[in-house]
Parts: sequence; C-alpha cells; structure tokens
Amino acid sequence: MKQSAFSTTSDLAEQTAAGKVRIIQELVPGKQITLAHIIVAPDKVLYQKLGLDPTVDWSHAAIGMITLSPAETAIIAADIATKASGADIGFVDRFSGTLIITGSISDVEAALRETLRYCEEILGYSVCPLTKT
Repeated sequence: MKQSAFSTTSDLAEQTAAGKVRIIQELVPGKQITLAHIIVAPDKVLYQKLGLDPTVDWSHAAIGMITLSPAETAIIAADIATKASGADIGFVDRFSGTLIITGSISDVEAALRETLRYCEEILGYSVCPLTKT
C-alpha cells in the first residue's frame, strides 16, 4: 500500500502554505461499470446538446448511457449493445469509457441489461444497477 508523504492534514496544510506541495493524480482503473442509465422520452434539446442527430434519433424513445473502466471496454460494450437489440450507437469513446445508445425504450433497456450481464458474468466486472428516469 502506498504511504502518504504527509502524516496529518496539518502537515499537508503547512506544505501547501509554503508552496511546496506537488500533487499527482492517477487513474487506476478497475474492471467496473460505474454508470448505467436510461433516459426515457428525452427532450429534443438533449439530443442536440449530446451531438446526436435529432432527425434520425428523435423518433426513438430513449437514450442509454454507460461508463466503463477500463475505457477500452466501451468498444466491447458497443458491440454487445447493438447485437442484443435494435439500439443504435449514438456515441462511443474508447478514451473516456463512455457509450451512448439510442432506440426504443425496450431496445435500449435490453442493450444495457445484456452489456451489464456480459461484463459481470463473463468479464468479471463490478457493475452498478441500471437506473431509469
């Protein structure tokens, strides 16, 4: 386990006041899905703000989003989601681990549920519950 260079919060405060603190942030990805959510009947503006094409996607009834770590898993999730249902990929980012899908409520829900199941049962990921608004 990594030890902190500061034994107490006051040590950190003193070093910060003296201008001597160097903080390094590290991303240590685990095998996890931290967000899985469905937005039912989203407003047309939300499609536009997300960069989705409202002329194509507006006729659909839901937006699904999922955040995965390691980030490259978003590619696998996109493949699973599109094969599990008639959902379409709205956005996939292999650097942030974000996947956005669009489709009917049932297609988006089926896609996200299958992605969660596969990641948990086959890949051994820790997964969050699927939520819906």
